[in-house]
Formats: sequence, C-alpha cells, structure tokens
Amino acid sequence: MSYKESKISVTPEQASLKIRSWCAYQERSHYETRNKLNEWRLDEAVAENIIADLIAENYLNEERFASAFAGGKFRIKHWGRNKIKVELKKHRISEVNLRKALTQIEEESYCKMIQHEIEKKLRSILKGDQNKKFYATLQYLISRGFEADLVREELKKLIETDNYEFRSEE
Repeated sequence: MSYKESKISVTPEQASLKIRSWCAYQERSHYETRNKLNEWRLDEAVAENIIADLIAENYLNEERFASAFAGGKFRIKHWGRNKIKVELKKHRISEVNLRKALTQIEEESYCKMIQHEIEKKLRSILKGDQNKKFYATLQYLISRGFEADLVREELKKLIETDNYEFRSEE
C-alpha cells in the first residue's frame, strides 16, 4: 500500500485541533493546509470552514507565510529570487504577496550573497580555463535562482578588480 492510499480519517473536531497545532509549529500556506486536511479525508465544506477559522484566528496568513518562506530560503538555503518565486507559486501565493515577500530581501544583501556564492563555486572548480570557470559559475548560480544579468555583472566585477584569479590550483 502506498503512502497516498494510507490516508487517515479524523473527525472535524480532531482535525481542527490537530491542524491548529500543525500551523502553530511553523508558517503554512493555505494550499498546504488544504492538502493536509484533504489527507485526513475531511469533507470539502468542513475543510473550508476550518481554514476560514484558521485565517480568522491568525494561524494562517498568506503574506506572513510568503515573507517567512522567502527570507528563510534566501538566508539559509541561499536561493535566488527566481527560485523563491517559483516555489512560492507552487504554494499558490498571490502575486501581490509574492512581490511583497521578494522586496523584503535587501538589494545589498542579495548582491553580497551572489558574491559569496560565486567565490564558493570558484573555489570548488579545480580545473579548466577562465571561460569554463566563468560559465560553470554562471550556470551554477542561475540554477540556484539568481538572475543571469546580476551574476554576470558580479563575475565581471570580480575579474576586473582582480580579487579572484581564475587559474587552476594544483
């Protein structure tokens, strides 16, 4: 039996208590909360009433979730804005709250993070000429969700100021 088939059933009262505890533990999106209630085989109308109660009691707040999610993924996982945006869209966060969350990432911190990630990646590349290292680093940071033009700009600054040598280390 797969995980999806082994859904548990709970009463609406039990679900209401359990979901409050679950939401109090960490910020949750409306989407993932609705999915959790669906896993418990609750009637859709009952689930919507519980979600409405959670919103009214401030257990659920989409703007707060988006800000916490974006800030955490940026500070802890070192994700760029593009990756954060994609993940927030998976949680079905509104465009307004998505933009608010992304604007809370300070530009100066963002550029410093790009510089940090560039330096970390360049230290890990042991072989290859300057162009290969440049493009490998660029591709890596793009995959982490950073904007290509910003990464390219920071890489060029690094090359121009000679703060980092693109040579192979033996």
